[in-house]
Amino acid sequence: MAAEDTALSSHRPYLIRAIREWAIDNHLTPQLLVDAELDGVEVPAEFVEEGQIVLNISPQAVDHLEMGNEYISFSARFRGVSRSVLVPVDAVLAVFDRESRQGMSFPSVPEPGDDAPAAKSEKPAAPRKKPNLKLVE
Repeated sequence: MAAEDTALSSHRPYLIRAIREWAIDNHLTPQLLVDAELDGVEVPAEFVEEGQIVLNISPQAVDHLEMGNEYISFSARFRGVSRSVLVPVDAVLAVFDRESRQGMSFPSVPEPGDDAPAAKSEKPAAPRKKPNLKLVE
């Protein structure tokens, strides 16, 4: 992971909390866009679309909200049924307000053991050709 990605990842929980507070202070509805396919994400599967879910995290929508540095947890009603939600902070792809869609998006964080970076490093480098130079007068 690049140093830039590591820095953003470590700042992610603070930025999520700050943008949520900003939305609430401005009477807007804070929401999270979550990668529902990452390990550790516990959300109602029937509301996941294309591997993602949007969660309303306004004070009116959630109970027992805990926004830690590693996980966000709360209970909320989905079609009238109270459900527990657990989201690793690294699974949050964006935090924004529903009304204006202003907020911040985050790069997805590769999971440990993700084969994509390994596949790149295992690929042999193309053999270098000798330079072909001509003398031009």
